[in-house]
Amino acid sequence: MNNPKMTEQDTNFPADLLKTIQQAIEQAKFGDAISRCQHYLAVQQDAKNQADLLYLYCVALRLDGQREPALVAVNELLALNPKHARALQEKGHIYLALGDVQQASSAFYQATRLNPTLLASWRLLRNEYSRLQQQQSVDGATAQIDFLSQLPPELLGARDLLYEGKLYLAEQVCRRYLTAHKHNVEGMLLLAEIGIALKVLDDAEFLLESCVELAPENIRARHEYVNLLSKLGKFKQAQQHADRLLAQQPDNHQFKLAKASAMMGLGQLPEAILLYRQLLQQDPQRPGVHLALGHAQKAQGEFAAAIASYQQSYTINPAFGDAYWSLANSKTYRFSAAEITQMKQQEATPDIPVDDRIHMCFALGKALEDEGDYEQSFEYYQTGNRLKSATTTYDADKQEQLIQAQIKHCTRQLMTQRSDLGCDAPDPIFIVGLPRAGSTLLEQILASHSMVDGTMELHNILGLASKLRGQNSQYPANLHNIDSSFFRRFGEQFIQETRVYRANAPYFIDKMPNNFMHIGLIKLILPNAKVIDARRHPMACCFSGFKQLFGEGQEFSYGLESMGRYYKTYVELMAHWDTVLPGFVLRVQHEEVIDDLEGQVRRILDFCGLPFEANCLDFHRTERSIKTPSSEQVRQPIYRSGMTQWQNFESQLQPLAALLKPG
Repeated sequence: MNNPKMTEQDTNFPADLLKTIQQAIEQAKFGDAISRCQHYLAVQQDAKNQADLLYLYCVALRLDGQREPALVAVNELLALNPKHARALQEKGHIYLALGDVQQASSAFYQATRLNPTLLASWRLLRNEYSRLQQQQSVDGATAQIDFLSQLPPELLGARDLLYEGKLYLAEQVCRRYLTAHKHNVEGMLLLAEIGIALKVLDDAEFLLESCVELAPENIRARHEYVNLLSKLGKFKQAQQHADRLLAQQPDNHQFKLAKASAMMGLGQLPEAILLYRQLLQQDPQRPGVHLALGHAQKAQGEFAAAIASYQQSYTINPAFGDAYWSLANSKTYRFSAAEITQMKQQEATPDIPVDDRIHMCFALGKALEDEGDYEQSFEYYQTGNRLKSATTTYDADKQEQLIQAQIKHCTRQLMTQRSDLGCDAPDPIFIVGLPRAGSTLLEQILASHSMVDGTMELHNILGLASKLRGQNSQYPANLHNIDSSFFRRFGEQFIQETRVYRANAPYFIDKMPNNFMHIGLIKLILPNAKVIDARRHPMACCFSGFKQLFGEGQEFSYGLESMGRYYKTYVELMAHWDTVLPGFVLRVQHEEVIDDLEGQVRRILDFCGLPFEANCLDFHRTERSIKTPSSEQVRQPIYRSGMTQWQNFESQLQPLAALLKPG
């Protein structure tokens, strides 16, 4: 078919173009749809528009019988957006048309992992599971098909929008449904899931709490509630609700995993390890359980056992990227030549799930850096960061606006006028800064003191800031006019809620690095708290963050430009706190700790009002649960090797260096 006539002005992307192409496909005018897609793909630069066009292009090509070109197009789309679930579903259809059932099944499976509402994928998967006589998988697929089939169309549509990343539209659809069907548990549960995706965790917590009160027997709602409670660091509550789930379904391994995760959060590591081992006795072929066991063993200091668990994970599933990354993330593990070869082969597999590829790229970056192959190492780090960045919604401009709001509203006048309203408990010692700046070392030094409990990266201050921000983004401006009694209440609430993570020491550490954003809030609610800013050489700190794959958050780290911009705004805000809260924050330079351990330890203890104890110098002998990436490093004496690692990549890091230059 000839291309339709188009003028110069048609190179702009018409709002109704996608609908026009969709209608052409529905009317079997595949040639028309293909030619329109080709034209606009040639002139359209916007990534989202390109993705939408490519998807319709793939569909039209396949339905027109052009299967090989359709496969090329769908791979181009997945390179643009590795988590495009419908593209993976389309890839499955293409492979089916090509007669490759195995590849089709793999694509459909990946599609359902990203978007569990894709009924077509589930039905085709069920057929394949049935053919292979995999009854457990047949039952799982049937259950999902039945669940989706009984959902009201509005909620099914909203759930699909959620998994497609169209969060605000999903929220609108869901809220409209709830307006007409108040207290509908399925709708409330979905709205909570959308809230979690939008990181409005307080609202999500309220919704899920309401769900389990309205429908105590709703297992899905309670399971989602358990997972959120763990995410919020409310591990005691998570454990209690996990026990209720297990009372209903004692053999459910997902509920046992949820309980074990809560136990880890509470520091009940031997109990968590025992539960993981029980699960593996029932089914030893679960790579994810071996991985979780390894995490628990690593946190407890059982390094050799953790390594064995991670290796068992990739032995069961050679494409399990998280197993390799967990080995790399121990920081002291050295990969064998055979492991490096295996990772390279798996990472290069065309249909490897994007999460596995991301994990493997970061692991390969670490493995090759250890081998001294810095050029290839950086290529893998860069690829991993690019792929990971494509899965996030980080907005550097918005982050900088948040920093400027703190500087604008958290003035010296505010801090002076409202300085005596908070809770006077001196218990908390906050360690803030950027990730990978040496905060775990400082925490381990302080936690070696008899009067200090080490805890973890607590989410309480971030949660309070989120609650104060509300839907109208009023925080921190509202710190000037909220009821003065709230500050003491917030401080007392923080002390009460964090008690579950403490032992019996009078002081405790909160090592959430992102709390640097909220030092003004901390001062207002806990005026006698101590704040330590963990600082490291800018290039060393930023490069260490760039090559780190974080469990969640820290989305600024997946690009040299965003990393550099974030670091500069962090330094700017810390300078502001020094001005409006002189003496409230102690800055500790990582390199100075390495050069003069005893001098810096005495300085830190003096700042915290603690007597000197020699145990703080022997911090590596302290036995405690440590869940951060540096856990194995801080169980060793001070070492200097990390100070100059970035210099091996100096030529590749020039864009970062340019951003970090003063002025």
